[in-house]
Amino acid sequence: MSKRDFYEILEVSQNASESEIKKAYRKKALKYHPDKNPGDKESEEKFKEAAEAYEVLSNSEKRGRYDQFGHAGLGGAAGGGGFGGGMSMDDIFSNFGDIFGSAFGGGFGGFGGSTGRRRRVNKGSNLRVKVRLTLQEIANGVEKKIKVNKYVECNSCYGSGAEGSAKSTCPTCNGSGQVTRIANTFLGQMQTSSTCPQCNGEGEIIKNKCKSCDGHGIVKGDEVISLNLPAGVTEGMQLSVSGKGNAGARGGIPGDLIVLIEEIPHDELIRDGSNLIYDAYVSIPDAALGTTIEVPTVDGKARVKIQSGTQSGRILRLKGKGLPNVNAYGRGDLLINVNIWTPKSLTKEEKAILEKLSKSENFIPSPTSKDKSFFSRMKEYFEGY
Repeated sequence: MSKRDFYEILEVSQNASESEIKKAYRKKALKYHPDKNPGDKESEEKFKEAAEAYEVLSNSEKRGRYDQFGHAGLGGAAGGGGFGGGMSMDDIFSNFGDIFGSAFGGGFGGFGGSTGRRRRVNKGSNLRVKVRLTLQEIANGVEKKIKVNKYVECNSCYGSGAEGSAKSTCPTCNGSGQVTRIANTFLGQMQTSSTCPQCNGEGEIIKNKCKSCDGHGIVKGDEVISLNLPAGVTEGMQLSVSGKGNAGARGGIPGDLIVLIEEIPHDELIRDGSNLIYDAYVSIPDAALGTTIEVPTVDGKARVKIQSGTQSGRILRLKGKGLPNVNAYGRGDLLINVNIWTPKSLTKEEKAILEKLSKSENFIPSPTSKDKSFFSRMKEYFEGY
């Protein structure tokens, strides 16, 4: 599925209300509906594209993640079974069929034509898991395989809930999932529709329940799920894997798997958005004479030159050695905060040397010099960036 901007697909602004988004989706869906464009693959793709956009923008939680992080907030891989995408025609008609009203003769029984049926489709519940990532995994993106204990399709009845997978059409609603009643009132005849009480809206009934799942079509089991996590994710970010939640009862639609990101703190590097901060310590002689030090990065080590006369608190920058932006807009920097290390204990010889040096004009601080806090220096750094 497309990675086009969802607001652009529905032709609405980012400040559009829920009713405006719903109205825009209905307009698009009716324009590209498969009944109106039989055999037109391009219209079918636009129909699915509009449904994907509406599925995200009509959900306040998903819309918030999308507004903040773009497609990456939904996993960065719309469609193809990845995060946030992969909707089938049955998913669209089951979830959003009511939006079309009677524009095509009622509800939809599936792709390829309107049947007038409004069967209830069971949907499995969503699952939530936490995934812990190192700074290196966040920097480069990573594939994680996790084992999830959840409701899966029953192998004995293949998810139907019936012994031998045999079901029969509900005689009360004739398979439509709804019953229609006509009442005579002083205003004339009024027609009402409601969920069929015998099949609970499913349109089919089970005569002999499957013994393995007691007719539910789902049982507890384990599934190994592969997660392709994009580079640049942040602590607390939630990604959605479509269709990897609990299986739906009796052949229903599976729920989603919500992945919560947790960062494993690095031993030496501190994260600040897309930038990384490292506290480097150099001796007084090295700061005065100049030296080369080795600093850690997410991909290994880097050598940095310390100029002679470097003052404590100076910030050095290694461009592009930070973390990528989750929306793929560049990469942060590695900021090296230089600290002058003062020894806590000295030998007599060292004391004598320092006492002699302390009388030199070069070792007397300037009256105008003053120590600045790290955050004040960081502010100056970014203002001059």
